[in-house]
Amino acid sequence: MVLGGGGSTGNAWLIGVLAGLSEAGLDVTDADLIVGTSAGSTAAAQVRKASPADLYAAVLAAPDPARPATPQSESVRVATGRVVDQLERTAKIIAAAQDPADMRRRMGALALERDAGPDGAAHTRWRAVVAGRLPSQGWPDRRLLITAVDAVTGEPAVFDRDSGVELVDAVAASCSSGFAYAIGTSRYIDGGYRRNENADLAAGYRRVLVLSPFGGRTRHPLEWRMQLAAQVDELRAGGSTVETVFPDSSVEHLFGANAVDYTLRPAAARAGHSQGTALAGRVAAFWR
Repeated sequence: MVLGGGGSTGNAWLIGVLAGLSEAGLDVTDADLIVGTSAGSTAAAQVRKASPADLYAAVLAAPDPARPATPQSESVRVATGRVVDQLERTAKIIAAAQDPADMRRRMGALALERDAGPDGAAHTRWRAVVAGRLPSQGWPDRRLLITAVDAVTGEPAVFDRDSGVELVDAVAASCSSGFAYAIGTSRYIDGGYRRNENADLAAGYRRVLVLSPFGGRTRHPLEWRMQLAAQVDELRAGGSTVETVFPDSSVEHLFGANAVDYTLRPAAARAGHSQGTALAGRVAAFWR
């Protein structure tokens, strides 16, 4: 199973889909491998340690308790503004880059410019936020891959239980779209810069289920083959059967620039739950 990125609302949608499938009698969280990227890395770590039903209930009960206690409207406005600014900055980098490797190096340089502070306060806060979202700090027994990109070299990184990196740090690195997240002497940025969903990491598996909050869309030139469609083609060429699940068009407004609006998490989770329930029969026929 591959869980793509999509911000706070994307995480909630992923949890909702998995809860809907589970409620309909299909538990896909026992997959031999789960690949998690950005918000999908949080969801991947969560479902390896807690039931989708419990995680879904938690989203509905508390949109995001790890958020600072500031007035909602102001907090959301500021966060959304930062996302828009970041999208504009990264769009310029993508337009100027020669290829994916060049783009990753440029994205890393941008993140390194946004220092975590002289005392690493931003790093410490971010780690605490991520830790508060995980049911357990330890790596699960079943295989889990978390993606990131080295901010200095631009080289892709993939963490697992044998990588010597704590789970909370792997997830924090995979979700780091602002400043570069520190693990030891290395610095990392969002795993989505490796490839949009990183479904290619499931190569060799007979069945691959991909949940993509971004709906398989990409901001990169198609010739770079970063998009999910290219990854699916590669998987199928290697003998895998692939099933993809995207948000319904009626809820697309919950993602994109609104992906950090934590007040929309319950709506995103409910939308995912409805989809999971409706698609359970189709997915079960594929999964089993």
